[in-house]
Amino acid sequence: MKPNFIQKVTNWGNFPIVEKEMRSEDSFRKIKEFVLNHNEVIARGNGRCYGDASLGESIFSTKKLNKFINFDRLNGIIECESGVLLSDVLEIAVPQGYFLYVTPGTKFVSVGGAIASDVHGKNHHAEGCFSEYVIEFKLMTENGEIITCSREENSEKFWATIGGMGLTGIILTAKFKLKNIESAYIRQESIKADNLDEIFKLFEESENWTYTVAWIDCLQKGKNIGRSILMRGEHAFQHELPQSFSKTPLRLKKKLQPTVPFYFPGFVLNALTVKIFNWLYYKKQSKKEVKNFIDYETFFYPLDAITDWNKIYGKSGFIQYQMVIPKETGKEGMKRILETIANSGNGSFLAVLKLFGKNNPQAYNSFPVEGYTLALDFKVNSKLKKLVDQLDAIVQEFGGRIYLTKDSMSRSSLTSYLKNIQNPKFVSLQHKRIINNNS
Repeated sequence: MKPNFIQKVTNWGNFPIVEKEMRSEDSFRKIKEFVLNHNEVIARGNGRCYGDASLGESIFSTKKLNKFINFDRLNGIIECESGVLLSDVLEIAVPQGYFLYVTPGTKFVSVGGAIASDVHGKNHHAEGCFSEYVIEFKLMTENGEIITCSREENSEKFWATIGGMGLTGIILTAKFKLKNIESAYIRQESIKADNLDEIFKLFEESENWTYTVAWIDCLQKGKNIGRSILMRGEHAFQHELPQSFSKTPLRLKKKLQPTVPFYFPGFVLNALTVKIFNWLYYKKQSKKEVKNFIDYETFFYPLDAITDWNKIYGKSGFIQYQMVIPKETGKEGMKRILETIANSGNGSFLAVLKLFGKNNPQAYNSFPVEGYTLALDFKVNSKLKKLVDQLDAIVQEFGGRIYLTKDSMSRSSLTSYLKNIQNPKFVSLQHKRIINNNS
């Protein structure tokens, strides 16, 4: 009798929840058997995408592909299996004076997922997407063949897979470059902005900084719309660190990590509590501008400090809605977006604004275009689909697009920008939803 691998599966937003087959293997031979024995397959890393992008009829989990293959310390090049997490990479790289060139807002994503989503960070305007630093990867195709993909070898498959959301095959291993650092700390400046005009001006003035990001109060209206705090940073050199940090500049002290032990009741997160949180967050910085040194975990991964923080949204789950609007109409588009959210009462206390630079045209499946991107968390409720439809209409009007890694309910015209991924074998529930909405 064959074992039953049917189980409830959901990603970080706890929406949607599906009952599907999910397997994990560490043998390439067994992975090949899985691919050949199923009509539809989709790879799933650590499940830190938010919607249905890595859910499918038959899911292959890469969690057992968790081994490092080589670390070239002289040149800063890592080779590892695709299920290795960015947190694992940082654990061995930072003490050696290296850091990820590009990292998303959580370190708990897999290397394979970072390539399939072509993740971006707070430095896209300066250093692009994750793919800029990928040297090569091994990909299992629909017939079980393993091919090496790089800019020189199987280049068409290389670029189709970058940002291709797992629809070209299963990434098995990857080799990528790291950047040199002198310390595990960031020299940070935090600047308060009273409104949207001011935060856009601050972003423009900060384009020479490597890292920029803003928390934004999405429930403000009128003259205060876009009230926010810009955080900009650089990797700190050892000589500029305070004495308490400079003794062991590449090692961080262990911190206590709180856990959200249960799903919050549905009534806890509402317009009032989000408004209170936003007010407290803005007021906690009493000065207009604050300069300090913080460790890289606090700067890049503030939410990773709380285990299972997604449970605060309750059992119904949440979505993260992330869009980009081209730079020339970014301010007007963002104003319309924020006005619509404020009027809906569906507030987000995790609203993040970033600036994208020009993207590599070869990475045609990547989400970023030059402009401003806003990411917002919304608790799933009966009113949410109406809000998403309204936001989609604005994004479409201003020539924007939606990030597939976050999407779970947006209109297909904003999400069907992938090219060269027609493959009946590798199919996600998200891809089916987009195709069905197009038909």
